[in-house]
Amino acid sequence: MDITEVRIKLMEDPGERLKAFCSITFDNCFVVRDLKIIDGSNGPFVAMPSRKLTAHCARCGMKNHLRAQYCNQCGAGLSQDRMPLDADGRAKLYADIAHPINSQCREMIQEHVINEFYDELDRSKQPGYVSRYDDVDIDYLDEPGENGPQRSRVDRAHQRSAPHESQAKSSGTTPHNAPPLEKGDSFGSGIF
Repeated sequence: MDITEVRIKLMEDPGERLKAFCSITFDNCFVVRDLKIIDGSNGPFVAMPSRKLTAHCARCGMKNHLRAQYCNQCGAGLSQDRMPLDADGRAKLYADIAHPINSQCREMIQEHVINEFYDELDRSKQPGYVSRYDDVDIDYLDEPGENGPQRSRVDRAHQRSAPHESQAKSSGTTPHNAPPLEKGDSFGSGIF
């Protein structure tokens, strides 16, 4: 497995510890987004994407963040002993979404990302600099088909909806009174 692309989104405030977000592509076919580049005591390091852990309210079953003292749904007091603990006995508030499972993979990711981070810092000093990170979602490669390049279903679905968006902007309409979908279009029609 090879890292075939790294895209960096530099943060605007250089005084913060969070220096950048990045995405990495493996073998030109799998992207992991929202890795963070953080300024540590020994230089920048890569933090994997994570999500906040939640627990259910005993009274109504609503999910709430582990630090919440009261349920967001019913207002009941929440028990503080519902927090899972890590190996050091500290409350575990976040869980990694994606992460390497051995040190060799972690070091490979760290090396590629930090090298690209420094390259991106150099590029950001050039006139006309634009980050490539923001166009990750629209860079799906056209796949060759029988009749030449074809766009993915997601891209085709977006193209179908684009006229509605531009019409709504120009006419001042809102999404609630936008023109109806074309015949055959339905919720989830672009999902395969």
